[in-house]
Amino acid sequence: MKMTLRWYGSEYDTVTLRQIRQIPGCVGVITTLYSTKPGEVWSRESIRTMKEEVESEGLEISGIESVNVHDDIKIGLSTRELYISNYIKTLENLGKEGIDLVCYNFMPVFDWTRTDLAKERSDGSTVLSYDQDIIDKINPTKMFEEMDADSSGFILPGWEPDRLTRIKELFEMYKNVDEERLFQNLVYFLKSIMPTCEKYGIKMAIHMDDPAWSIFNLPRIINSKENIQRLLDAVPVINNGLTICSGSLGSNPDNDIPDMIRSFKGRIHFAHVRNVKHVAPGKFEETAHLSSDGSLDMYEIMKALYDINMTGPIRPDHGRMIWGEKAMPGYGLYDRALGVAYLNGLWEAIEKSNK
Repeated sequence: MKMTLRWYGSEYDTVTLRQIRQIPGCVGVITTLYSTKPGEVWSRESIRTMKEEVESEGLEISGIESVNVHDDIKIGLSTRELYISNYIKTLENLGKEGIDLVCYNFMPVFDWTRTDLAKERSDGSTVLSYDQDIIDKINPTKMFEEMDADSSGFILPGWEPDRLTRIKELFEMYKNVDEERLFQNLVYFLKSIMPTCEKYGIKMAIHMDDPAWSIFNLPRIINSKENIQRLLDAVPVINNGLTICSGSLGSNPDNDIPDMIRSFKGRIHFAHVRNVKHVAPGKFEETAHLSSDGSLDMYEIMKALYDINMTGPIRPDHGRMIWGEKAMPGYGLYDRALGVAYLNGLWEAIEKSNK
């Protein structure tokens, strides 16, 4: 496996490439062109500039997270053909620049969602947390107005300001999209891009829905063993694979993550490995990566990845805010660096015990 860290680019991230390079065992970054919007074509020049910046600090771009999928593709509008064509052009340019992994998601309207970006823990650190009771009290179509009226309004990850102004429009667009239609639109998208992926050796790695259930009555379909297997069977090409995210899947305690990892052997191209603590049904908070700090057995998760001969990138995911660090919620340096050290330690122990 290759240990990596998510990096948001020199323009947006408080963490520098030089700092990432100093984390023992961290060989690359997972990044993207953050100034682009869904549906835009990434030029070879911009990709090359990004790549050269990373390599100048002794790291590699181990994958892209994400090339976002335009809503018209998810909804299945006639205009999806234009955006699929643009997506293919972006994949071609990535392939020509030697980048062969793309993580993406197919969640409608919102990306990963939390209700508290700085929940204080007993040790004084803060973490991301989710409470379904709070979500149930939010009227998402009035989100923007509520935020304007009350500065303490909910500000959730994946709810970009330019999309907040279109919330009503987006909900109207998705009103006839149920789980089956969303699934078929995903299959259509993947079948359209697979020839290009096969030509350039690009592995598409879909990210799990987070949390692993539908919110605001919007369909979510990549959240269980059964649903994931159905997608892999529908597009049975090795380039059509997964980003296993232990935190996303782990939000639902019914998901047996080590079993899922072993079941999807050969189709897991990327992994986010982090811990969560179940508080009550529909309620969880994120923790340190350490097994004893949360509800997931991180040893068993890493062992399952070892057992399937995981050779792709792995990264720690959302970290706590510790030691007074000020950074993007979940994406500070300190706790994620501790996560790298912990996961590398588990991997070394597993590797040596199997010799």
